[in-house]
Amino acid sequence: MSQPLHPVERALLRPFLTREDPGSFLSSDDLGPMSGLSPAQVQMGLEMVKSRGLIEERLDREETLLRPTDQGIAALDEGLPEEIIMEALAAGPRPMSDLRGLFPDPSVASKAMGALKDAGSLKVEGGQPVRAGDLPPGVLLLKKLLKMSAEAPVVLESLPKEEQELLSQYQRRRGKEKGLIRLDVRSFRSYRLSPEAGLTPSDLESGGELLGNVTPEMLQSRSWEGGTFRPFSVGADAPPPLQGHLHPYREFLEEVRGHLVRLGFAEMTGSLVEPEFWNMDALFIPQTHPARNIHDIYLISEPRLATDSHEWPMEAVARTHEGREAPLPTRGWRQGFDPEQAKRLLMRSQGTALSSRTLSKKPSVPGKYFAIARCFRHDQVDATHAVDFFQAEGIVLEEDASFVTLLGLLALLAREIAGVDQVHYKPAYFPFTEPSVELHAHHPELGWMELGGAGLFRPEVTRPLGVEVPVIAWGMGIDRMAMFRLGLSDIRDLFTGDLSVLSGMIRAEERSWAHTSPPADLPR
Repeated sequence: MSQPLHPVERALLRPFLTREDPGSFLSSDDLGPMSGLSPAQVQMGLEMVKSRGLIEERLDREETLLRPTDQGIAALDEGLPEEIIMEALAAGPRPMSDLRGLFPDPSVASKAMGALKDAGSLKVEGGQPVRAGDLPPGVLLLKKLLKMSAEAPVVLESLPKEEQELLSQYQRRRGKEKGLIRLDVRSFRSYRLSPEAGLTPSDLESGGELLGNVTPEMLQSRSWEGGTFRPFSVGADAPPPLQGHLHPYREFLEEVRGHLVRLGFAEMTGSLVEPEFWNMDALFIPQTHPARNIHDIYLISEPRLATDSHEWPMEAVARTHEGREAPLPTRGWRQGFDPEQAKRLLMRSQGTALSSRTLSKKPSVPGKYFAIARCFRHDQVDATHAVDFFQAEGIVLEEDASFVTLLGLLALLAREIAGVDQVHYKPAYFPFTEPSVELHAHHPELGWMELGGAGLFRPEVTRPLGVEVPVIAWGMGIDRMAMFRLGLSDIRDLFTGDLSVLSGMIRAEERSWAHTSPPADLPR
């Protein structure tokens, strides 16, 4: 060989060269006892000889190990949220407020009750939850796996297919980052001598100690003279230099704003605090209807009420809600309208509040408007949900606007802003649009994610605000779009101060924008 071998390399290669078949594969587990090296030395030696092209690597198999997280260990002691709720309901119905009080975070109860209701284990009668069945199979399976994995890691592939599917569904619902069980992938690899290396047993003979780092002592004693330095690669990755940079998420928001402006949209702006009138009433969300439960809102305690209601089209909206506005496709909600409730102040829960304000100010026809709005909703924080988030919101006013126009616009926005081509649409319900649709996109790690909702504003929304032409309305979770662009699998990392995560976001953003096509024209 042109370069002598390091002692670790010689020890690692000896089992290959002393076998009857030097070209056969050996696993990394076999190499430890056969070479006399520790596991850490084996891994270091493998990297060294691989970098010199002396061995070939083969991936034999992979397995997924299930281990409980800290939350999983706590759930074993205290019980799963679904178990706690079902036990509390064993004696009969209980108010939702009592069930929420069983947990430090009330949203945990809401999520668990939703899962139980979807599984048919719980129903609501007279406004109170009651038991309607046993615990769902997914909860029972998760409990069993928590106990098993707390004793020793469980191999996912060893479980029956039915259990694997149940677990994957339950794990997705809880979120990968904050679930009760962590999934780790373990790889099994084997190695053999590279035929091109041409190694022989004589290459294992000691060629003297290889020199590494040059020390002051070596320079003073001149002990390096006549020695051989360990080879190194000038192509190896070096630590990236730390340097100032715009925050990747803020930069992404500005890029999105630039894209929308180039597509011909004008920007809408407004306050983070809105009255219920613009946030809900003007959008034809009834004051006493379950449709309001879509948003868990944050109400303002002081001041409680808006003072500029004399400037709102309050009477026209009230007539529409009460069914006194004609002609319209429906007869409204046929119930009373409370002006005082409409004045209540809240933290804006949806960017659509800016659209309702804009429609009341005689917008241009044709016209396109957008906002990047900060919104606030009471939710359980996990890998894909946050209590405060940005929403890209927009409206398009046009005489010939249609549902086909809407679908084309959504596909364009997903491609230009999120950089994704795999999208699909699902029918949806929103009180203020008909027809309505949800846009879903495929994330490489989290699977299919909802990016936003859209539809055509109902006449009950547009006519009281003085608009007679069709209006396309769309809203997208810009935070989730940023996860695609910035290579993230946890929405909380958008606000991290970890420099390594921020550097990864910058590199992902540079790759994404480098491959983004120029903005196309708005579909007709």
